[in-house]
Amino acid sequence: MFMNIGIFPIKVMMPGPGQTIRGGLKCRAKERIFNAMNIDVLAIGAHPDDVELSCGGTVIKLVRQNRRVGIADITEGELGTRGSREIRAEEARAAAEVMGIHYRTNLRIPDGNIEKTPENVLKLVTVIRTVRPQVLLIPHFLDRHPDHEASHALCRRAWFDAGLHRIQTIADGKPQEAFRPRAVYHYMQWQEFEPSFIVDVSDVYETRLLAMRAYRSQFHDPDSKEPGTVLSTPDFLDAIRTRMEYYGDKIGKKYGEPFYSPAPLEVRDIFALNT
Repeated sequence: MFMNIGIFPIKVMMPGPGQTIRGGLKCRAKERIFNAMNIDVLAIGAHPDDVELSCGGTVIKLVRQNRRVGIADITEGELGTRGSREIRAEEARAAAEVMGIHYRTNLRIPDGNIEKTPENVLKLVTVIRTVRPQVLLIPHFLDRHPDHEASHALCRRAWFDAGLHRIQTIADGKPQEAFRPRAVYHYMQWQEFEPSFIVDVSDVYETRLLAMRAYRSQFHDPDSKEPGTVLSTPDFLDAIRTRMEYYGDKIGKKYGEPFYSPAPLEVRDIFALNT
């Protein structure tokens, strides 16, 4: 089911060197390789493991509901205290296999330097137009980690620009059609917010845990010689579970994942709520 990270048969390219993009900037981006396919939901994270730690249960549940789901990692997490670029790529691949997702890619924007430049926006616009998701799951606009906030701004801009016909991107040597996902929802990371809705993930919690644990370099290992981080403390995964229990309890379930919707949500059948 999962399309492997790495080299795919479909080439997705930014406008070539010397071609003009928004604001008169000349695009210098190298080509990226992606698998071209339509998916239902695309979750975007600043680093490999962000999606798994924040909304991995929702991703797994969507897959089990026969939705086509993908993940786009903005950076390779190369500035992380533990692990390496190569290790984290292998861990991301393993986590994707656990979750059963259909697509994963990495924009390879420098870690710690996620800027909302026209060039970076076009990278994400190209991905959105390639896989054409109906729904985006993105970081919230307030968070402890500057990369998460910067990723929100980048995602928000790319979501909007992807629907503008006069912003051009090239995929496999052909112009892409404008496309804007119909909905954008924010997932919770460090900073809490009042959720617009909470997804019951009780039935996929164990699989979510396996997906998180695929990132072995980031978590507690008594034999590791690398410096410690917040994630590598013995109690970190317990804290994740406690938060999921807290939000699960708000909807009368064991585990829940909270989301924020910037737009009001339509309810077609009030009787069907909380059943």
